[in-house]
Amino acid sequence: MTSHHPIFITDALTLKGNLFLAPLAGYTDAPFRQLCIEGGADFTYTEMVSVEGLARKGEKTIALLPRAKDEKEYAIQLFLGELASLRSALAIVKEHQPTMIDINAGCPVPKVTKTGAGSALMKNPPLIMEIVRIIKEESGIPTSVKFRIGWDHESRNYLEFADAAIEGGADLLTLHARTRAQGYAPFAQWDCLTSLKTHLAKKGLTIPLIGSGDLFEAEDAVRMLQETNIDGVMFARGAVGNPVIFNQAKALLEGKEKPLLTATDKVNLLLTHLHTLAGYYDELTACTLMRKFIGGYLKGIPHAAKVKQAAVHALTITAYEDALNHLTVSEDRI
Repeated sequence: MTSHHPIFITDALTLKGNLFLAPLAGYTDAPFRQLCIEGGADFTYTEMVSVEGLARKGEKTIALLPRAKDEKEYAIQLFLGELASLRSALAIVKEHQPTMIDINAGCPVPKVTKTGAGSALMKNPPLIMEIVRIIKEESGIPTSVKFRIGWDHESRNYLEFADAAIEGGADLLTLHARTRAQGYAPFAQWDCLTSLKTHLAKKGLTIPLIGSGDLFEAEDAVRMLQETNIDGVMFARGAVGNPVIFNQAKALLEGKEKPLLTATDKVNLLLTHLHTLAGYYDELTACTLMRKFIGGYLKGIPHAAKVKQAAVHALTITAYEDALNHLTVSEDRI
């Protein structure tokens, strides 16, 4: 269905729309999620959270769990490679009353996969079934799984993996249409989204399927929905530097013109992001964390390289503002 529409999860839960913010390690902290909610995101996910870290009651791990301002509904994403610490971790997760618990079966980073977590779970469909079953039994919270096509091209087992997750009780699936071996290289294989949606339909299953991969512009979301017939889309890198991409996609799906941004708009979004970070952290931490986002906001603005260089060394909000004042911005929409 190529439209902006609610997503039915359970009799007790219907998400308000089908434009999601992906869990991105190092990016989707509470301040960024707040900006994306203001930019039209229908549903948001935390950064991936270590089950082992929660079981050890690690402060930095637990700090990833709280909701953002005005985040009425959200998912906490967990990563794990074995069951030993899961129940202990769930006791802490439940205290935050997430709308959904998501299991990361897609991260390709070696330090994650070497523990059996992330996309390494693709090698063990029975384990994902057991993980989902335990989460559902212990928490009673709707559970989703985000996974890839397979470990590599020779082991594309996403249909089998989806079946195992559903047998365990999964309420929603998200497929990143690449293998682990592909990492984030071009190009995502959207035809696998179509295949999985067809596979589910043939089994008479109505479990929602969300698509991920190569969603860099609002138009990409419309095209993915049109080409695959899936239920919703999940923006990842496309939202970094453009947290209003959700409202842009929503407009297109509603048959309206996409609201374009001027260079001034983008600079103002950057500053809003910086001030939002400062509302959650101290000023120095906010300025340091902001560095990874600068390139996304200044992309497409002429002669931004020197300003970006100055901004990434700024240690105060005033220094950021001084650097940005040297930009020559126009009202041309980019």
